[in-house]
Amino acid sequence: MSLPPTTSSPRVAHLERETSESSIELTLNLDGTGVSDIQTSVPFYDHLLTAFAKHSLTDLTVRARGDIEIDVHHTVEDIGIVLGQAIRQALGDKSGISRYGDALVPLDEALVQAVVDISGRPYLVHLGEPAGFEFHLIGGHFTGSMVRHVFEAITFNAGLTVHITVQGGRDPHHIAEAEFKAFARAFRQAKAFDPLVSGIPSTKGAL
Repeated sequence: MSLPPTTSSPRVAHLERETSESSIELTLNLDGTGVSDIQTSVPFYDHLLTAFAKHSLTDLTVRARGDIEIDVHHTVEDIGIVLGQAIRQALGDKSGISRYGDALVPLDEALVQAVVDISGRPYLVHLGEPAGFEFHLIGGHFTGSMVRHVFEAITFNAGLTVHITVQGGRDPHHIAEAEFKAFARAFRQAKAFDPLVSGIPSTKGAL
């Protein structure tokens, strides 16, 4: 567990969300080792969230049920909302963090850059997915358009500024997975404690 020298408080959150479209229970530990137990009822989404946990060194447990017989959209987006809310809660006042992170991640022919600022201001710039990616059905359940929806839900609810740029790629599975891994690696840097940072890393005094 990577904790700053001035505190022993774990950065954890446990949230539940119940609507007529989905039921979600999520637990995370930002100072974990990347252990995950993901059951969303959408197999490819399980794969993506497992990659996020592993590469961001965030322990993550998700249990979700939803109206996937209609579409996976509600369940996938609602999990993104809860994940974002949990990240925001677990970050606390953000004292001592690095704040910024960036990563360039390949997955075979795919290459994705992600830049994260734990700014308190939600903003997403998402560029470069190839034409037709949004219509592709990955793993039989997960449409390419959902990738952007997930990042929108996370950034808005966590209060992150995120830039994700697909620099290349052909296989939709590789592109989507590289996006999640790049985001995870950038977030891992941004959430990490920096021993040279005293207090909140902002001239405003708050993030």
